[in-house]
Amino acid sequence: MKLMKNKIGFFLVGMASSITTIAAIHLLGYRQKIDSVKENFGKPLQVTQVNYQHLKTPETGVDFTIAAEKTINAVVHIRTVETLKGQRYSYDPFRDFFFGNPFVPQRPVEGTGSGVIISEDGFIVTNNHVVEGASIIDVTLNNKKTYRAAIVGTDPSTDLALIKIEEKNLPFIRFANSDEVKVGEWVLAVGNPFNLNSTVTAGIISAKARRIDVIHKDLAIESFLQTDAAVNPGNSGGALVNVQGDLVGINAAIASNTGSYTGYSFAIPSNLVRKIVNDLAEFGRVQRAFLGVSLKDITNDLAREKDILDLNGVYVENLLAGGAAEDAGIRRGDIIRKINNIPVSSFSSLQEQIALFRPGDKIMVSISRGKETIEIPVTLKNKDNQTVLLRRNDDLLNLLGAQLEEFTNAYGNISGLKVVSLSTGKLKSVGVKLGFLITKVNGKNVRSKMELADVLSASEGSVYIEGIYPNGEKAYYAFGL
Repeated sequence: MKLMKNKIGFFLVGMASSITTIAAIHLLGYRQKIDSVKENFGKPLQVTQVNYQHLKTPETGVDFTIAAEKTINAVVHIRTVETLKGQRYSYDPFRDFFFGNPFVPQRPVEGTGSGVIISEDGFIVTNNHVVEGASIIDVTLNNKKTYRAAIVGTDPSTDLALIKIEEKNLPFIRFANSDEVKVGEWVLAVGNPFNLNSTVTAGIISAKARRIDVIHKDLAIESFLQTDAAVNPGNSGGALVNVQGDLVGINAAIASNTGSYTGYSFAIPSNLVRKIVNDLAEFGRVQRAFLGVSLKDITNDLAREKDILDLNGVYVENLLAGGAAEDAGIRRGDIIRKINNIPVSSFSSLQEQIALFRPGDKIMVSISRGKETIEIPVTLKNKDNQTVLLRRNDDLLNLLGAQLEEFTNAYGNISGLKVVSLSTGKLKSVGVKLGFLITKVNGKNVRSKMELADVLSASEGSVYIEGIYPNGEKAYYAFGL
């Protein structure tokens, strides 16, 4: 019995020793781990340089490096300066004697954005809202060289602008066919967000032909590519490219409650960009074509009302008298399914396809009429139901027969275009004299030749000019183009 008690005692002592030893080992190891963390915490990370030779990212299985290398040097940083006019206060002789004239001086406001070089000789496409109202446009390349740019033309209805710098042998991005872009396809956004030059982000095409009501201009065209590639302020006018590095869109807008990227961004499709910039380069203005129809998207309610089985397409609600569609034989109640064999499933997608053409171009329109499918050839027209192309802005200005210079008086409250020479033309024929300052045309302020050309091109034949002579005499003239 005594022997048994001794054995039990030895066993318990052994167990206690083992437990103590194990606890000590664990405690020592735990302390060593803590000491190791304390020792390394706050030390700089050990960085090893690794050379990746066009490796695919493990997350996507897609190689983005080739596209980035092809495009990063062809996307530029744009800095603009716009001079805001001062505000006039009531006249106070006492205050003016001691504190100067009653006008707040003009103040410059700077803006930034991005642009895409599309030719080796310096043509750059960007957003209209990036350069609108700018008196100075500076373009900085990825190699840090800076150039002063000139506006070739703008199109507010698509939010596009074409500018140019004087340089040769520049890197440029080639256009892709945006009709072939697929939802789910990988794309890169290249631009200068928050003045961070040469930034590349990746995402996919989330949707096509999006209309988001962000362009508040007459005859606005919205048929955006939607992507989840991160785009922020400063990316406007930058490139959206496919994995081959070809241009599929120009980044233009984000959907955000904060003003910064929160998930989705929108780009103008490259096919539309190419058509607009070609027009601006050739004519200085856009040659806009119209089908001459009033359209409705096909909803469930409309489908039930009109007994429509296939909801793809656009419903023809009405026709413009003398328009292209009426002349071709399209009828009210027809459903337009395709334009030149490209499916159209919404008003915005049809609008995009028509915008790719000029007045006088012939297209094939596929329609459903009852149970029939009909192919109808249509010759597109302009807004005046004509097939002729409009004249260049330069041609319109030449009709005036005058040399004009931009002018703003010292107080900033009067600005316009000053007539500095006259030859045979519209102005001389109606009695305009040298020194006349044109301030308004057809009720719109004109501060530059571009603004004047825009107003003249939008006129329907009649032009009404308001202005003032150096002696303070106001004058008004009218003539026809």
